[in-house]
Amino acid sequence: MDSGEGIRVVRSIVQRRMSMETTASNTSSIGRDRRRFVGVPKRCWCGKHIMELISKSTSNPYRRYYRCAFAVEQKLSNDPHIFKWVEEACLDEIETLVARTVALEEKLQRIGQGRQEFETRVEAALVAKVEEELLGKVEKLVSASHSRMKQTMVVVCVGFAVIIGWSKFVR
Repeated sequence: MDSGEGIRVVRSIVQRRMSMETTASNTSSIGRDRRRFVGVPKRCWCGKHIMELISKSTSNPYRRYYRCAFAVEQKLSNDPHIFKWVEEACLDEIETLVARTVALEEKLQRIGQGRQEFETRVEAALVAKVEEELLGKVEKLVSASHSRMKQTMVVVCVGFAVIIGWSKFVR
């Protein structure tokens, strides 16, 4: 999934969530005066654990929700203790995971680009090193060839001198 696709997924989730919130009953956690938190709640602000319950109201029959254990024990309503519908918590979790996934994909892409740049630099350094070594060997061979060519020229010149000297002596 590329980052554009991830953004489209997040937008569709947010749109669905907004439509759910507008059609939800007045007992929604958004309508209550409670602290906002993201995802599935672990503990209430008061320190008590969270319970998963099923609504028995006529406006939200059999709808699952999270509630502070203290508020359940005390049978509190319209209080600041945690209340959140399960589907809202799940949507929060999905949104968080999508955002993390998009961020990880972008990071992975940057790492891939960095790796590609590194490989290019390493390849260039290796090519330069190999070229330098080859150039050194070629220069040694050319120098050795020059030396042998000089030796051969000296031998040839001496040979011609001997032949010319011998031909003058023989005549």
